[in-house]
Amino acid sequence: MSLKVAFISLGCAKNLVNTEQMMALCRDAGFIVTGEPEGADVAVLNTCGFIDAAKSEAIQNILELGQLKDEGKLGKLLVAGCLSQRYPEDILAELPEVDGILGTGSYTDVVQAVESLLEGDQPTFFGDIHSTIEDGARMVTTPPYTAYLKIAEGCSNGCAFCIIPKLRGRYRSRDMDSLLAEAKGLADAGVKELIVIAQDITRYGWDKKDGTSLAGLLAELCRLPFHWIRLHYLYPEAVTDELIEVIASQPKILHYLDIPIQHCNDRVLKAMNRRSTKADIETLFDKLRQAMPDVVIRTSIICGFPGETEEEYEELCEFLREQRLQRAGVFRFSPEEGTKAAEMDEQVDEAVAERRVELLVELQSRVMDEFNEERLGCVMEVLCEGFDSQMGCYAGRTYADSVDIDGRVYFTAAGLIPAGEFVNVRITGTEDGELTGEIED
Repeated sequence: MSLKVAFISLGCAKNLVNTEQMMALCRDAGFIVTGEPEGADVAVLNTCGFIDAAKSEAIQNILELGQLKDEGKLGKLLVAGCLSQRYPEDILAELPEVDGILGTGSYTDVVQAVESLLEGDQPTFFGDIHSTIEDGARMVTTPPYTAYLKIAEGCSNGCAFCIIPKLRGRYRSRDMDSLLAEAKGLADAGVKELIVIAQDITRYGWDKKDGTSLAGLLAELCRLPFHWIRLHYLYPEAVTDELIEVIASQPKILHYLDIPIQHCNDRVLKAMNRRSTKADIETLFDKLRQAMPDVVIRTSIICGFPGETEEEYEELCEFLREQRLQRAGVFRFSPEEGTKAAEMDEQVDEAVAERRVELLVELQSRVMDEFNEERLGCVMEVLCEGFDSQMGCYAGRTYADSVDIDGRVYFTAAGLIPAGEFVNVRITGTEDGELTGEIED
């Protein structure tokens, strides 16, 4: 009887790709791979350890899996990913539920770790985080019409608030030939929406110093039979005129750009060790809107960074009112141990920072509502994601809505619409940040 290995993936899409790689390795080793831990011989929990909320979620999952072990419904628990890389001693000392750990440099050691667990050992694999194997097979777990393509690993930007470089290593671009081969396989399997991801996709190829670039990669990806190509994440200082031209001219590349700016005040940006100024960001947004009048810009904002004054916060609010960015994730600063920002003076009171977040979320909600209202009467292309029984209609996404991040469109149709089908929907209403409509023949 084959051994059963269950996988649970937490955190970002980049982590999900690593999980899919581990799943393929276990499948190829002859294990039965599942997403259901109950009844499995081994559960592999791939964790995020980026901020406090992610750490809490990972620990909660460990405790729940430990409960399954206590009930005799699960054999062993292997914890992988960023939490393991960040707190290996603490996990083994304080969480007896955990039987073994894999660091972020050792995803490809998963089969050996599982076998070691089953032999009664306590594997602790920690490979070089600056030199990992990013190629190889994946068991794609997203719906058949959507998949991620991770083009690089690690980060060398050194933002003062971010622990990622210490968990994932320096920036490493994958070879273009390998990426194109993987992308072709996804296209051949029926993927229609390709989501290009990395901690920073804009610096793709820079480390190779051979002319490889994101613009060149995207031009090649557009030759493959994808319908949509979506981009996450573009750092503002690295968006070149060449890249803007490729995005604007290639009809497959969606005019939806996730550009994390974090703040707009020059002093705060410098303290964050960001490389853009407010003027740089404004100039970039102007360029993008001139090249693509329909562009939807998503960003990330941090409130309560050490030393942020009320005046600097008000400047941020005014900036967002003026720019009317259609999508924004607003976060309270999290002082992560091991980062420069955690050691800074003038830490902002948590209650103050939380209130600043709430006010910005309200501001952005109004911007999003206005954007949705402007869609009324428009006919928009929608990727159908299936019938939503709770809503009693179909649900899907427009180019302005990324997976698990943004809103959806709920629409009616007379006939059967398969998931993965692109349809034209006339927008007839808005509801709690979502759009409603009816299919347009």
